[in-house]
Amino acid sequence: MTCPLCSAKTVADYCRDTVREYLRCDRCGLVFVPGRFHLSPEDEKKRYDLHRNAPDDPGYRGFLNRLFIPVNERLAPASTGLDFGSGPEPLLSRMFGEAGHTMRSYDPFYGPFSIPGEQRFDFITASEVVEHLRQPRKELDQLWALLRPGGFLGIMTQPLVEQSAFPAWHYKNDRTHILFFSPPTFLWLAEHWGADLTFPEKDLVIFRKRRA
Repeated sequence: MTCPLCSAKTVADYCRDTVREYLRCDRCGLVFVPGRFHLSPEDEKKRYDLHRNAPDDPGYRGFLNRLFIPVNERLAPASTGLDFGSGPEPLLSRMFGEAGHTMRSYDPFYGPFSIPGEQRFDFITASEVVEHLRQPRKELDQLWALLRPGGFLGIMTQPLVEQSAFPAWHYKNDRTHILFFSPPTFLWLAEHWGADLTFPEKDLVIFRKRRA
C-alpha cells in the first residue's frame, strides 16, 4: 500500500470502524481510505444527489463566502477562474461572476464533464472537493498546471482531527469522503509545487503559484 498523494510506502493504520479502514502516510500526513472500500461511481452520485444546495439559499451562499471572500480579495479585476467540482448548482461560479470575473465550471458527475485543458486560469477553487479525489496526485497536479504564474488555488475541506477523536468524527462517516488532509499534507503539496501557502481559516487553504 502506497500513499495516493506522495507515493510513500510508509503508511500505517490510523483507524478501523465497522465499515472501512483508514491509513496514514508517514511522509505527508494524508489519511486515506484504501480503494477496496470506495463506493462505485453510481453509488457515489446517489449520495451527491441527496445534497440540497439551493442557489437561492442564503445559508449556502454564506457557507461559500468563506472561500469566496479570501480568494476574491487576492484577485485582480476581471480575472479568469475555474470552479473545480462545482456540483449541480455552480453557485460559487455565479458569485465570482457577480464580482466581475469570467468563470468556467467542471464537475465529473453533473457537467461540464471535461476540464478545459487548453485554457489557463488566474484562480481555481475547490470547495468540499479534495476529500473525494480517487487519484489526488494526478488530479491536483492537473489543476496546478492550469494555473498561470501568480495564480491562486483555493481549497476548502475539513481538516483532519486528532487520532483519538477520529472514530467519533462525523466527517469521516460520509462514505464519499476518502481523503483527509492536515496542515502537514498541504505543506507537502506546497513544497512539491514550489508554492506559497496561507491558511485563512482552519478549513481553508490558498496556494499561490510563484512567478518565474
